[in-house]
Amino acid sequence: HMRATAKKERRSKSRRFVRWPITVEAEHGTVGGETRNISFDGIYIRCDEPLRVDQDFRMAILPPDRQAIGVTCKVVWADLYGLDREENAFGMGVCLVEIADKDRQAFEDALRV
Repeated sequence: HMRATAKKERRSKSRRFVRWPITVEAEHGTVGGETRNISFDGIYIRCDEPLRVDQDFRMAILPPDRQAIGVTCKVVWADLYGLDREENAFGMGVCLVEIADKDRQAFEDALRV
């Protein structure tokens, strides 16, 4: 019971299921991907390449008709097998580590729509 409750509380913030393009600054260059769901607490992303768990990285989120939002994230968990057979993408849950004030405002505005 405790485990289920903790998970439910962790997901208390509202999530938006949106597919916004992202670019990730990986060690060897830029990796493309997209968001799948997003909240103030964290983001589920799909990327063309896996990122290491516990690794901090810079990411640009590109909501439609808005400026790019720059954030520093950390990979919390990764599904390196991919959830969809037709996709060769890697799913990862990331949390926000750092976001500038102007980007935070843009992020909050984009989530409110």
